Amino acid sequence: MVLRRVKAQRALVVVISAGLLASCMHKKYETPITKNTQQPDKVLFDQAVHDIEKGRYETARISLQTLMNTYESSEYMAKAKLAVADSWYREGGANGMAQAEAEYKDFELFYPNMEEAAEAQNRICEIHYKEMDKSDRDWTQTLRADEECRQLLVQYPNSKFAPQAAQRLRNIQESLAQHEFVVGNFYWKHDMNPAAANRLNALVDQYPLYSNAGEALYEAGEAYEKMGPRFRRQAGEMYARIVRDYPLSDRAKDAKKQLEDMELPVPQPDPEALNREKFESANYKKPSLMTRSMEWMHSGPDVSHAAKMGAPTMQDPKRTIPVSVPVANNTATGSTSGSGSGTTDVTATQVNSTDTTLDKGQDVRSSPASAAGTNTPAASNQPLPTNRDKELKKYREEQAKKQAKLEKKKKKEQKKNQDQPATDAQGGQTAPSAPAGSPNPSASAATGTAGTGANSVPPQQ
Repeated sequence: MVLRRVKAQRALVVVISAGLLASCMHKKYETPITKNTQQPDKVLFDQAVHDIEKGRYETARISLQTLMNTYESSEYMAKAKLAVADSWYREGGANGMAQAEAEYKDFELFYPNMEEAAEAQNRICEIHYKEMDKSDRDWTQTLRADEECRQLLVQYPNSKFAPQAAQRLRNIQESLAQHEFVVGNFYWKHDMNPAAANRLNALVDQYPLYSNAGEALYEAGEAYEKMGPRFRRQAGEMYARIVRDYPLSDRAKDAKKQLEDMELPVPQPDPEALNREKFESANYKKPSLMTRSMEWMHSGPDVSHAAKMGAPTMQDPKRTIPVSVPVANNTATGSTSGSGSGTTDVTATQVNSTDTTLDKGQDVRSSPASAAGTNTPAASNQPLPTNRDKELKKYREEQAKKQAKLEKKKKKEQKKNQDQPATDAQGGQTAPSAPAGSPNPSASAATGTAGTGANSVPPQQ
């Protein structure tokens, strides 16, 4: 009985030993590094994101720079670079925005094909859009915003930021057009007609979606009319554009009347332009009383009248020259291309010919039209208008008044000298003084009576 119990115990020990040996041979190896932990680059990135959310931007940038310098092949490299730019953007301020723009530009340079590249360009557009001043102030940031938003539409036309950028671009161009209108309206009010017509006409050509384009064209037409009859065609074109392209503007009726008075054809409204203006009128939201009362505190421009539809302008503004400025003819002799790429070399040689035909001929400088063999209308002989016509007219009137005043004073003095009797040395009255150059009868008489006395003066031979 005891023997059996001992055998059973030994067998149990053997089984237990075999089990323990088997368990030791197939035990799973566990490392403390991977147990309940993440990759170190992800840890740094998550920590930096958490610091950005809490406003610890400098600490976040240190973590992100450590990630980018240590783990160059990390999958979080691009996200870390974008997060650095976002940290500067959230920090704000002039320095923060400048650093953010530089970081976003670097991100687009290194990762142009990533989806986040469009987001980076959109942030650059937002930076300058928020810094815009009013239309009558410095427009540096407005021009930068226009450039960056157009860049977004050109590089990433299919991104989710494109519709927002297009509307933002329409708002920007509304401010730019208003700036140009303020300048052109100033010229128009001060009768600087060539500058006003050039500025207002170019304004509508560059920004056709401008909400006050009808008024700009009407003032341009009036400026052309004031410049003389030779610019009648340009004035008619301005009025016709109002009727055709801006039929619902406040100046449409006045433009029709002007065309009728000028006996020019009145065009029909463009259906597409009419539908666009109806859409803009239906979707216009007037600013609330609170918004208008607090407008003086807002540094940005008023873009409530900006267009809601239509393609914004994608070209840079072109430099224009007023029509009153003569165009230089630089074309080569016999060239009809009109490209202006003529010969600009100047040579001079001495003429030794004895032919006097040139001296006996008529001087063509006195009559250029007849010498050229062309019939120049009378209007072309008139001087071209300038931006100082009003000032020159006022100056000439002042000079004419001064000259008339001087002549009147001179005549008055001459009359006074003729009417005032001359007095002799003893105070006695004598005959009026004779004009210069005439013989003096009193002097002759005195000479005749004095004879050849001691005090007499002999006559000059």
